[in-house]
Amino acid sequence: MGEQPIFSTRAHVFQIDPNTKKNWVPTSKHAVTVSYFFDSTRNVYRIISLDGSKAIINSTITPNMTFTKTSQKFGQWADSRANTVYGLGFSSESHLVKFADKFAEFKEAARLAKERSQEKMELTSTPSQESAPGDLQSPLTSDSINGTDDERVTPGTPQHTEPRAEPSQNALPFSHSSSSINKHWEAELAALKGNNAKLTAALLESTANVKQWKQQLAAYQEEAERLHKRVTELECVSGQTTVIKSQKMELNQTIEELELALKAKEEELERLKAEVESANEFQSEKDSLAEKLQETESRNQVLEAQLSDLEQRLESSQLEREAFHKSLRSLLELLDNKIFELTELRDTLAKLLEGS
Repeated sequence: MGEQPIFSTRAHVFQIDPNTKKNWVPTSKHAVTVSYFFDSTRNVYRIISLDGSKAIINSTITPNMTFTKTSQKFGQWADSRANTVYGLGFSSESHLVKFADKFAEFKEAARLAKERSQEKMELTSTPSQESAPGDLQSPLTSDSINGTDDERVTPGTPQHTEPRAEPSQNALPFSHSSSSINKHWEAELAALKGNNAKLTAALLESTANVKQWKQQLAAYQEEAERLHKRVTELECVSGQTTVIKSQKMELNQTIEELELALKAKEEELERLKAEVESANEFQSEKDSLAEKLQETESRNQVLEAQLSDLEQRLESSQLEREAFHKSLRSLLELLDNKIFELTELRDTLAKLLEGS
């Protein structure tokens, strides 16, 4: 596997609104895993985050990127290739600091990797460029490639007019001189064919390199156009920086005022909670007193019933007593009458006794 995760954390992912370029749009409903990946085959670093099976971040780190901490728990960076701005909300400041440190570290590694790749390209391109003016100058013409043997000899070396004239001047045998000349020209022809093949291969390789460089140049021009558009957008945004700063100061002041009001409300809430607790205690005491009062009222009703019963009994006893007194008086009167009659009878008896 060419690409492996080298650092992971969890955060809420946001993207800038493509219409307003001001508001943040959440791309994850909850905190998701955000990882740094290193591709060893291409020697690049990427930030990748998945929400289920959907890739919500796929950003390649380049040396011109900058990770900005906008608050204690929020950071952002711009990706010109994706034409967006990513934002991450962390659960703590320490997680944000770790992510920012890793961003700076991998950004520097990407810069060094880019410089090394440029040096390698320069080293590979320099030999072909150095050999092109001298070695490839003659093979590029149709005459040098498809010409005669004599014409092939001419561009690389001086014309061998004198060696060909030597046999006639020195009076050498014709057979011996012609065989040596043929061998010499066969060797020269073989060397020229080998050089021609090498030069043709170098020409094809340089043509392929030219096509590759053209593709890279087109990619660089496209990247430059995107960067230019991004710079224009950032310049438009920077024109609103003063207004945004003033709005931010006003929002910060409003937040401070709201925090003070919230603190006062919290204190008032605590006081109300204490009052509610004391009111609950008073309510419990009131309920107990009400129960006791109800019990007292029920007892009072029982006592009142008992009192009324006793009063009725007292009245009946008084009536009975009065009746008893009346009967006693009548008995006394009757007794007095009887006693008076007996007294009279006694006196009469006594008189009778005295008279007899």
